[in-house]
Amino acid sequence: MTSKSVLLDRIRPAAEQPLAQPGVDRASIGELVREFYARVRSDERLGPIFSREIVGDWEHHLEKMTDFWCSVILKSGDYHGRPVPAHVKLKDVTESDFDIWLVLFGETAAELFEPATAAVFVERAERIAASLKLAMFFRLDRTAAAGGQ
Repeated sequence: MTSKSVLLDRIRPAAEQPLAQPGVDRASIGELVREFYARVRSDERLGPIFSREIVGDWEHHLEKMTDFWCSVILKSGDYHGRPVPAHVKLKDVTESDFDIWLVLFGETAAELFEPATAAVFVERAERIAASLKLAMFFRLDRTAAAGGQ
């Protein structure tokens, strides 16, 4: 092994492992997704945003989100979408909307799973939210302008 590959192994984060907990399967993740989106749809801020984007039958979106969370949690490989472009096009979403999203998601996970399992879901949701916020709201031109004043 070269010194370069040893260095890369030290700085490269370890790959996430599938969450192998009793009761964490596609059915329980689907329940989480459905309960979470029921809360989103009834939220006074998030509900209208989602209603504008998902018109009619929600089942397709719920199945896609179940695939997404199965891929995130179980490493199933079921999800084949592109979440960043789907979110970047949403012009009425603000950074603070992600805080609401995370609270609703955390509450739902805590009600459906044991605390340690819910914590894994929440930690991964926080990383996803951070990544989406960077993609949606961070712009080098804005950062450079703010630093230059």
